[in-house]
Amino acid sequence: MPLPRGVVRKLVSDQHGGPDYRRLRAEGISPEEILDFSVNSNPFGPHRAVREALAGVNISRYPDPEAGLLREHLAALHGLPSAQVLVTNGTAQAIWLVALAYLDPGDVALIVGPTFGEYRVACQLMAAQVHILAAQEDRAFQPDLEAVADFIRARRPRLVWLCNPNNPTGVYLGQEAVRAVLAACEGAGSLLVLDEAYRNFADSPWDSVPLIESEHLLVLRSMTKDFALAGLRLGYVLGTGEAVQALRRAQPPWSVNAAAQAAGLAALDHLEAYRETWRTLRRLTESLRAAIGGLGMVTLPTAVNFFLVRTGDGDQTREALLERRIQVRSCRSFGLPAYIRIGTRLPEENARLVEALLCSGVIFG
Repeated sequence: MPLPRGVVRKLVSDQHGGPDYRRLRAEGISPEEILDFSVNSNPFGPHRAVREALAGVNISRYPDPEAGLLREHLAALHGLPSAQVLVTNGTAQAIWLVALAYLDPGDVALIVGPTFGEYRVACQLMAAQVHILAAQEDRAFQPDLEAVADFIRARRPRLVWLCNPNNPTGVYLGQEAVRAVLAACEGAGSLLVLDEAYRNFADSPWDSVPLIESEHLLVLRSMTKDFALAGLRLGYVLGTGEAVQALRRAQPPWSVNAAAQAAGLAALDHLEAYRETWRTLRRLTESLRAAIGGLGMVTLPTAVNFFLVRTGDGDQTREALLERRIQVRSCRSFGLPAYIRIGTRLPEENARLVEALLCSGVIFG
């Protein structure tokens, strides 16, 4: 039989948070029984107007292939022409579209890590040479931006991937730091892909939109996590008209379904209500970090709604907590096997996690 491309045969998929549905089915466990701290979504859920909008969606009709109304609303929100906005099936699709549109086999791609694994997967699928400059634990996972700039100047990568705020470390670089990376990209002819999926969870997010006037920048945003739409998948890209048009050419038709478009519009109509949940979530995150730190565990500072905890063995911690129907994210796939990542939930749920950590003996060295 015909074989797939060699890069497909060798490709190693990334691991993600969320329930392992196959395992749960095999063990006869309902996903509803799992208290899930392995994802970084808004635990307050979608606004009631979103649910009402979903109830009115006509699923017998094809959706707008360009998500025109939602694109216009997003453009107005950011003060951009609609031609500079592309609505996508989650940020993950945006990542794959960037790789598909910009990478030829053998191109160099730089990833500032440790970070989201789909950057690697998308680049490897296009047979690119992937290089990862990983921030170190002894620097509290603050990236060495001088080393990043040096690599860009020396190797002139086609793409540079920077997640900010970063998943899983929670590190949030300031505007001047990102400007420095962008300047290096401009000098080398590289494209900086700035993934701001978690921006809205930060206390004082700075505005990256003015940087989009550079032809060397694409900004990725998510509505999946902050607007609690994980089951629908919704994201968007901001960039120059030419860059956005390139991604649009690569995007499969009807990528964003009618339900996701309706939900996105309804969510944007209630933006201030969501902002209040984001502010509350930041306070809950610091309370949860303090409570876990009080157990003698090392918790890392964070700018967003998730944080790292050093337990010595993230896999064993995950398994021990699953026995109590609580799921956290082992960070082995990020190259951090001694850590787990915790996404903050509601107060009573956070209390259950702290109790489970106390009773499970999950510190393994």
